[in-house]
Amino acid sequence: MAFPKFFDEVPGITTFDPLALTLGTVEDGIIKFRYTQIVKSAGHSCPTVAGAYLMTLKALDALYPDSPAVRGEVKVEFKEDIEDGVAGVIANVISNITGATDKSGFKGLNGNFARHSLMKFNSDINSSARFTRIDTGKSVDVLYNPGIVPAHAKMHELMGLVITQNATNEQLKEFGELWQDRVKRILIDNINNKEMINIM
Repeated sequence: MAFPKFFDEVPGITTFDPLALTLGTVEDGIIKFRYTQIVKSAGHSCPTVAGAYLMTLKALDALYPDSPAVRGEVKVEFKEDIEDGVAGVIANVISNITGATDKSGFKGLNGNFARHSLMKFNSDINSSARFTRIDTGKSVDVLYNPGIVPAHAKMHELMGLVITQNATNEQLKEFGELWQDRVKRILIDNINNKEMINIM
């Protein structure tokens, strides 16, 4: 299984999962996520998946500056409905990392370690997502604007050929390479570009 090499350059996200520790899943409770793992779960790499990963990375760094983020103790809110646009895709990525879910998650052990009801849609916010620590109540809002990193000029033409299944093998390869080039520019080249992703 070969992924684009830049996947390995994307900073990882380290979390502490008290449920995993309690159930003996991970000896020290530390779970480290890499972009490659998220791609496997999502089934693809795109600006949306990349953005969801970066939003989570930036938000958790801001909420937990001196320690790993605690899975199951972060609430996440979205302005959109779960069925709007790519909200569901973003939510799935964030859920994988934080453990937060709306209603489908773990109900807990005698009230402890519950993961359900930690994700909310149709919230009154003006950002891409809001992350809140359950223990302290501290919140950060994240704005993500992938339009700051435009697609290659040839992508429109190639996209038309791909979606109509008229692309040659060479054109399919070029399309994929240019697609991932944009993802690389989002995840690597612009990771600290506040015009693209900003914490408030």
